[in-house]
Amino acid sequence: MIFFTFTYQQSLITQNPNQMNKILLVLITGLITCNAFAQDTITNQLKTAYKAKQYDLIIAEHKEQVKTYPAKAIYYVGMAYYHKSLDNECLKLMNLAITKDNTDPKVFFTKGMALNYLGRFDEAIQSFNNAIELDSTNSNTYAALGDAYFHKEALDQALIAYQTAIQKDEPADQPFVMIPQIYAAQNNIEKVLESCYNAKAHIDKSSDSYQTVLYNIGLYSLLSSNYDQAEPALIELLSLSPDDYQAHAKLIQVHYGKKEYEKAEPYRQKLYAAYDQGILEGSLKEMFCFDQFNWKDKLVQVFERFEDREGELYYKHLFYILNNKTNKIECTIQTENSPGSIELGGPKYAIGMDKNNSHSTFAFIEADFKYADLKAIVIQILEEEMKPVASSFYYGNQEEEAKKESKEKRKKKRKRN
Repeated sequence: MIFFTFTYQQSLITQNPNQMNKILLVLITGLITCNAFAQDTITNQLKTAYKAKQYDLIIAEHKEQVKTYPAKAIYYVGMAYYHKSLDNECLKLMNLAITKDNTDPKVFFTKGMALNYLGRFDEAIQSFNNAIELDSTNSNTYAALGDAYFHKEALDQALIAYQTAIQKDEPADQPFVMIPQIYAAQNNIEKVLESCYNAKAHIDKSSDSYQTVLYNIGLYSLLSSNYDQAEPALIELLSLSPDDYQAHAKLIQVHYGKKEYEKAEPYRQKLYAAYDQGILEGSLKEMFCFDQFNWKDKLVQVFERFEDREGELYYKHLFYILNNKTNKIECTIQTENSPGSIELGGPKYAIGMDKNNSHSTFAFIEADFKYADLKAIVIQILEEEMKPVASSFYYGNQEEEAKKESKEKRKKKRKRN
């Protein structure tokens, strides 16, 4: 702190008014210097605390006085709120900082990010454009602008923003990942793969984004039946992330597509081991897709359930026949554990179809069947070249009804015992 001491005689001041003006000038300059010094001090203190990620401390110690701070100091307090996901508070402080200094692109960028998280995308777009007017070199700003447009489902504008982002120096990873998603939404698989390979060439191999790109190459190559292109991408992904179970499931599909059924077995066993440990999540929690193919204008997706329920009716392998236009399931054909057949010494599975509240049984097959044989039977059923040996009508889910009935039988048996 700078102190100023003035000693003078009234007669001297009276005789020399210029001397008084000089004293006042020194005094005002000193006060300005003191104020600037104090503002710089608080800004530097907040900058240091922010870099140390002391967000709670910043909020606790500065939330009451922040309105009196300079714009840059307000920005650091606002960033503490941002990192604590307190977006409304962050937004208030970014607006306050802008009223004091509207020349900092970082403030407009952070304001836009808070607005994005709050779902106020039109306002976010305006804030990102303000940031770009001040600094058009930052890849992250264009990437965030693309996100705002993407969430508004304005895909063309999002694509322009993302493409601009990847052309900047030191481009962010995220727009590389998002560009293929836009092409996927537009059903342009060729562009999806082209942009994925471009991303693969630019993204750091140690990043999570690189793994996402590898997975997408595998996925969209698989959907295009380009198995030779899908396989190396998925294998590289597993070399980086051995427990990526979605990649294991996709490699099973690759080998089934190539009719290399034995090569798929290690990946299948890996999934079953993970299921036994209870670590599978999402769509893999109960079953996995191991094949898909087109029949006429239908897509057929084939799933295998992990669960085995001895002595009960349950569906083990399910062929979902989907309408390609509506993406709705028209019917299912499945292997059904058949306790009656097993008791008589027959095959383990019946092959049945559920369609329009009707269930039909067509054939029986052993537990160690060859997939090619099962697939051939399914196609025969779809082509109506095979007639059912039994049919019945039902309401609701037949498998679930059988499961409930089995539970009731077990309850009654326990009561009798």
